[in-house]
Amino acid sequence: MKYLIVGLGNIGAEYELTRHNIGFLVLDRLADNQGAAFEQGRHAFTTEIKYKGRTLILVKPTTYMNLSGKAVKYWMQEHKIAKDNLLVITDDIALPYGKIRLKAKGSSGGHNGLKNIEELTGGQNYPRMRFGVGDDFSKGRQVDYVLSPFSKQEMDELVLNMDRAIDAIFAFCTIGLARAMNQFN
Repeated sequence: MKYLIVGLGNIGAEYELTRHNIGFLVLDRLADNQGAAFEQGRHAFTTEIKYKGRTLILVKPTTYMNLSGKAVKYWMQEHKIAKDNLLVITDDIALPYGKIRLKAKGSSGGHNGLKNIEELTGGQNYPRMRFGVGDDFSKGRQVDYVLSPFSKQEMDELVLNMDRAIDAIFAFCTIGLARAMNQFN
């Protein structure tokens, strides 16, 4: 059984430890924990890991956030992966910092990466993990906030929050979305 796990983010050192890159950060930690290394592929950095008889293809799009759908569509087709076996990890300002929420489908909520995935994969019906980055910004400063680095306190909690997200990824791939949602939401 194959799964496509896509972490959203932006390439480049200036974005590396920003809230908007939480998808990249979670997949980097997962790959490190499994002794896997990302390689440059078409539209993305990719690697594969095995977990309990499943193959997880980890994808970090190199298309920048707003064109993430291009990488998602390509890798879904390349590995013949159905939408049910796709999980997109994204930052979410509507959730408190560190809170994760698995969903079977949903709107983009104004998130340009999710919007592009919807456009290129044909709708909102794909599983996603929303990772809360909080909403500690003043009116009109949303972009600056998500592209800013985590605070010292957030950094102190980041590893535990990412490990919980990794546990949720493994649950999604082994016990299915509905049971994973019950366990982690």
